[in-house]
Amino acid sequence: MQIRELDLKELLTAYEVVSQLRTSLSYKEFEDLIYDMRDMDYKMLGIMDGEVLITYAGVAVSTNLYHKRHLYIYELVTDEKYRDKKYGKMMLDYLHDYAKMGMCENIVLSSGFEREDAHRFYKKNGFIKKSFVFLKAIKQEV
Repeated sequence: MQIRELDLKELLTAYEVVSQLRTSLSYKEFEDLIYDMRDMDYKMLGIMDGEVLITYAGVAVSTNLYHKRHLYIYELVTDEKYRDKKYGKMMLDYLHDYAKMGMCENIVLSSGFEREDAHRFYKKNGFIKKSFVFLKAIKQEV
């Protein structure tokens, strides 16, 4: 068992786990977005058992006026076959150390309001609800 950064050759492996959280995302969209996010130094991290990806975290160190220097967790998902086995906590512990090494002041994430199990998990692991996220979709003209 090891936690390591995934490389671009492992996109399909990553997608198989990420798609359990981002159910409407096609592989092509996932691939395109991962390549776009490289500009922001997005990292794909995984708990691996040999070649098997158990837990995926998509993160980036960022800075803004509100959170200062922080680690933003964009995705955190454990393969459904391995849930309730403490892998999510293991990844959060790793990300805490990762953020400290990156000189971050905070770890930040956003979670959909309907994901009550996830909210309990984050609260149990020291996160507090700090704000609301608002979204306005922009329709692109064709």
